[in-house]
This record gives sequence, C-alpha cells and structure tokens, in this order.
Amino acid sequence: MTAPNRHSVSVAAVITDERDRVLVVQRRDNGKWEIPGGVLELHESIHDGVRREVEEETGVLIEPERLTGVYKNLKIGVVALVFRARIIGGQPGPTEESQRVDWWTRDAVVAQMAETFAVRVTDALDTDQPAIRVHDGVHVLAEQSPVP
Repeated sequence: MTAPNRHSVSVAAVITDERDRVLVVQRRDNGKWEIPGGVLELHESIHDGVRREVEEETGVLIEPERLTGVYKNLKIGVVALVFRARIIGGQPGPTEESQRVDWWTRDAVVAQMAETFAVRVTDALDTDQPAIRVHDGVHVLAEQSPVP
C-alpha cells in the first residue's frame, strides 16, 4: 500500500528598506541567495512561522503585512506562502542559517536569484493581489486547467 500524497508548506517574507531594496540571505546549506523563509512547523500559525523563519535567518523581528503569493513546486510538493513584511526590531546580519545577509535592488534580484525565487519578489513588489503560480523547482510554469 502506498502512502497518501502530502504537501509541505513553507513561508517567506519580502522585506524592503527605505530605498526599495529587498532583504536577501545567502543560505549556509547550499549557498543560494533567497528571501528569508522556511518550512512551517505543525504547531505554529502561518504568521508566527514567517516571523520565526525571518528571525532565524536574519536576526530581525518582522510583522507580516499582506499575502503576496502562493507558489507550488510541482516536483517536490512544497507550497510556499509569501508575505510583504516590515522590520519592527533588530539589525539584519548573518545567523546559523544564513552566511550573508544583504539588501538587493529589484534588478539585482532578477539578475542573480533563481527564477522561482525572483518571481516571488517581483510579484510582491508589482501588485496588491496575491499571485498564484506553479513551478518545477527551476522555472515558473503556465498553469494548465485539468481536462474534464
């Protein structure tokens, strides 16, 4: 008997400064640049999870302001919830999870971040409505409607 299919849920935040730069982290585990975020734990609320993940990766305290996108990795079954957020305390810096923390312009994000993560930033900056997207872990895909 096979186990039922299941999804994992992750949370992340797009945080900007007064010059409209985006807070990004370079992960210690794979060296990739991303917005701060990670896996939502079973016992925590969605907002508490994004607060925890951002603090673990940047050292700052944030307040989530609005949902900006929902992204599903079809290859590994992860659904990511991305929020705009603002810093309410602390100073960004490296942590046990992030080897570097930096502020990037939108152009730097698009040029240097993987497509599936850059789109989360551009969606958060470009619209007031949450985006809903699917991807294969590398590229954003056009969502196909099921055939009846």
